[in-house]
Amino acid sequence: MSSVSRPPESTAEVPSPATPSRVRMKPVAPSAADLGYVDGAWWPRTRDLTAELPALFAALADDLGTIERLTYNLDEWPRAARRLQVGDSSVRLGGFRYQGADTIDVTGARRGRITLLVVPPDTPAADAEKITEAAADVLNVDRVGTLLARVAGRNGMPRPLPARA
Repeated sequence: MSSVSRPPESTAEVPSPATPSRVRMKPVAPSAADLGYVDGAWWPRTRDLTAELPALFAALADDLGTIERLTYNLDEWPRAARRLQVGDSSVRLGGFRYQGADTIDVTGARRGRITLLVVPPDTPAADAEKITEAAADVLNVDRVGTLLARVAGRNGMPRPLPARA
């Protein structure tokens, strides 16, 4: 019988974000609030959640209010502490194998849960810009795989993005 490794019980405390987050959200509008598979996209600089999340939470605070929870895919991110102290807020973090590939879910007090496409950190800037623009387009209803494949290579054919770290 194998044992399941559990995330640390500790709370990680991080300083305020020093660099801005690279996140784009669909505009909040009554007619389009629930349109599409993702609510926007996030292009983190690394796969270190403790380092990356303060800037993301700061960028989302206007739309979501106080961030309460974030869930991530355990196959794509190293395990993180179960709670992250950011300023005056304690955010619950949960790593799950069932979390959608290349996505995170963020829950805020004001707007509820949103799903963000995660653009791999090693994606070239021009490609990441195209992907995040498409994900944040209010009329976009594409699934994650389609959004990540949007970046055209030679001859207009989709090309694979760099592998996840």
